[in-house]
Amino acid sequence: MVSQTIDLLKNELPLEQELVVLPEDVVTGLVLVDIINGFCTVGAGNLAPREPNRQISGTISESVRLARLFCDKKLPVMAFLDSHHPDKPEDPYPPHCIQGTDESNLVPALQWIQNETNVTIRRKDCYDGYLGSMEADGSNVFADWVKNNHIEAILVVGVCTDICVLDFVCSTLSVRNRGFLAPLKDVIVYSRACATFDVPLHIATNTKGALPHPQELMHHIGLYMAKERGAKIANEVLFGALK
Repeated sequence: MVSQTIDLLKNELPLEQELVVLPEDVVTGLVLVDIINGFCTVGAGNLAPREPNRQISGTISESVRLARLFCDKKLPVMAFLDSHHPDKPEDPYPPHCIQGTDESNLVPALQWIQNETNVTIRRKDCYDGYLGSMEADGSNVFADWVKNNHIEAILVVGVCTDICVLDFVCSTLSVRNRGFLAPLKDVIVYSRACATFDVPLHIATNTKGALPHPQELMHHIGLYMAKERGAKIANEVLFGALK
């Protein structure tokens, strides 16, 4: 039934993805959204996968590959890490990624980026990395990162496709459209390095407070809505000129 629904959705809401070539003469920044233990490492917390998941594993592998490529080129990288105060719940979700716990830390395969000089780490206490970058004085760490590094395009990867990734992309596009994020022009979401969680209907029905969240369906919807807002959706990313 779920697979039939997904096929129907994809027919009604077709998502055209593209090969995106990142020009060597344009500064592109890599944004890693919540690729942390609490969302990606099996058994690490209330919102972590209960068993190995192909979509999440693929996201980690592709994100590590891209991070190494960006670091080798000394291009700017920003990593958002979900980190919540224990007294400030994020309804409707159960407690997760509490500050100071390993849940809120990068997955083991990405922890090396913390020692890279081109990487900025930002811990956030909300879904949206743009809002989570706001400081008490009204400045914004993400906006400053874009401006100070003269970033014209960002490549966004991470979890969850339809929640934190989508919220960040939508806010970023809105701020860009208002002219507050110059010189940023392009927001690119790389579908093969994004993932979301899976709560089948039969699990949600028997879990108090849970909502069904079929992984493939919500992944597609998240990407579609990002494209609808103005993001480019890539299924392949290369550096340099097409031959």
